[in-house]
Amino acid sequence: MNEHTFPDLLAVLVALLVATRLLGVAAQKLGQPAVVGELLAGIILGGSVLGILDPADPVLHAFAELGVLILLFEIGLHTDIRSLMKVGSAAAAVGLVGVVLPFGFGYAVTTALGLATLPAIVAGAALTATSIGISARTLSDLGQLDSPEGQIVLGAAVLDDVVGLVILSVVSGLVGGATLTLGGIATTSGIAIGFVVGAIVLGSALIPPLFKLIGGGVSRAGASGTLGVAGIAFALMLAWLASLAGSATIIGAFAAGLVLHGTPQRMEIEKATTALGHFFVPIFFATVGAAVELQTLGDARALAIGGALIVVGVLGKLAAGYAPFWFKGRKALIGVAMIPRGEVGLIFAQMGLATGALTSQLFSAVALMVLVTTFIAPPLLALMVKEEETERSGDERYDPPGEGGIDDLVAGTARDRMRDRMRDEPPPMT
Repeated sequence: MNEHTFPDLLAVLVALLVATRLLGVAAQKLGQPAVVGELLAGIILGGSVLGILDPADPVLHAFAELGVLILLFEIGLHTDIRSLMKVGSAAAAVGLVGVVLPFGFGYAVTTALGLATLPAIVAGAALTATSIGISARTLSDLGQLDSPEGQIVLGAAVLDDVVGLVILSVVSGLVGGATLTLGGIATTSGIAIGFVVGAIVLGSALIPPLFKLIGGGVSRAGASGTLGVAGIAFALMLAWLASLAGSATIIGAFAAGLVLHGTPQRMEIEKATTALGHFFVPIFFATVGAAVELQTLGDARALAIGGALIVVGVLGKLAAGYAPFWFKGRKALIGVAMIPRGEVGLIFAQMGLATGALTSQLFSAVALMVLVTTFIAPPLLALMVKEEETERSGDERYDPPGEGGIDDLVAGTARDRMRDRMRDEPPPMT
């Protein structure tokens, strides 16, 4: 579908939106996050099955990019930066360990399987990613995004994206024949981190008064929807500026949401963003699913390499969840939430394929790793949360005060009431 008419595009959008909605609702009925159904819809509509959805189509690719920007902006609107700062050390530990371990494991296992140095580096780099879009959406669907664990995952995933940008830049240079230098790595890192910090600091000082002014003008003019449009425009502007600065557009959109979180106009901006997201966000998840070509996974060597990458990819991120040893929360939940590679892992794989660092066979192996890690995390998270809620409800139904059980509780309550009554009554007349 490299060339299509406008009616063709409309037909694809109808199929995409209906399929993602139906399978998303079906996934929720089965106790899974909606994103599982949306990813599955992409695989069914993609070249592996029906051949309706082409993720390389420039129009659909643009829609998908808008979808992930809106998703990250919406997540930023829900995120209190003070909550992120409270778990900053834990998020940093999870993020850094979640980059170092998978990269090291991936490089070691692929070289052991006979890959040359450069393809092994690309494969290891693809393992460092964490799809903030998939992880955050899944945690939000499960009501866990505002928990301490959810905030740690969010902060760690943002850090992974920043570090991933650095690794992607370095790997791209290596593929192009460039020499690896500490100065180049430091420059790329400084730009990515500096943009986020600068956007939050400057934006927090300048943007709230501006939106207060816009809000006052809107209330006087009666122009509904203006605040929502202004908020989305601000998110797209920061995404554009992030790209100009050499950072990722999704980081700019997320930073915009953080800046606007504390403004009184947040609810109206959020309402407009959510409405727009109902259209664009499912397109993003469907294109991630459609990018996987199932027929290329029949090669035995690709399956062997892909299986090894899956094992070390899962273990590396799970271990990262336990990196903040001082954190007393659910470390396993953090580790599982860091597993999905999603679109970020595919970016690494596609870069390797386009530059010749990966053969089609090796690309299929990395794609298999991306597919499996993306699909297993949401249902695992749903199962963990469901089991925890079941245990908690069981504890609430029966929480015996001691070895005597409920009889002691009833007797103790009766004694307490008698003692209170005797204390409140006046002494008898003599």
